[in-house]
Amino acid sequence: MTMKHTNATIHVRFDGRSYDLAPAALGVPVDAPDADIHEALARHFEVPRQTFRAFVVERHRNGSVTVRPEAVFG
Repeated sequence: MTMKHTNATIHVRFDGRSYDLAPAALGVPVDAPDADIHEALARHFEVPRQTFRAFVVERHRNGSVTVRPEAVFG
């Protein structure tokens, strides 16, 4: 079931920049599976699908989503 989050955004950190995108602009709801969000972002940025495969999808209580590269520590 798709939940309605009228002010939800998809915040993306990609290629050294930050983007705030409306889910409707990507054609995907914020509660879609991670793989669907990754695929929508690849279409939006016109890059191969696998580009976003290792990106982390963080879901926030307010309905918004953050998509970012996986953090590497060490």
